Amino acid sequence: MPREVVRSDAFIKATMRNHGTAVFRLAISQTGSKADAEDVYQDVFIALACCDTNFKDAEHLKAWLLRTTINRCRDLSRSWWKRRGSSLETLTLDLPDKDANGEAANYEALWKAVRKLPERYRALVHLRYVEEMTCEQIADITDTNASTVRTRLSRAHQKLRTLLEESNETI
Repeated sequence: MPREVVRSDAFIKATMRNHGTAVFRLAISQTGSKADAEDVYQDVFIALACCDTNFKDAEHLKAWLLRTTINRCRDLSRSWWKRRGSSLETLTLDLPDKDANGEAANYEALWKAVRKLPERYRALVHLRYVEEMTCEQIADITDTNASTVRTRLSRAHQKLRTLLEESNETI
């Protein structure tokens, strides 16, 4: 059953311009596939066009978009196709060769390890370090307590350290 569009084209275009990159980056970090991330991106903005939520401010809108992105990625990972199929593409990231101090950076190894984390940790790591959100903001988006977010981030750090040590990579 088709849903009715309740948002203007101008609103959707402005939101895509302002928050589209964050939605796409989160989708890529969750799915590990550019094609799946593009599908999620499209689904999120279609959902926005059809939702009648009154957003209090830009932060509320961004939180809604990121929460919807996480939910759509979760739905995708549970789908029959994802459970039975396999991706034909390999995710490659365009990352700088040097970090802020001019030293060689091994971001590829780090993001490879992040993609191995369980979903509950992967999303938090992305929101904290890529989107630069506070634990309180993440808690609002994920509908958990800020202390839970901090605990899960700590556990994610431990798991990342273990994964990187196992692969003999240094960051």
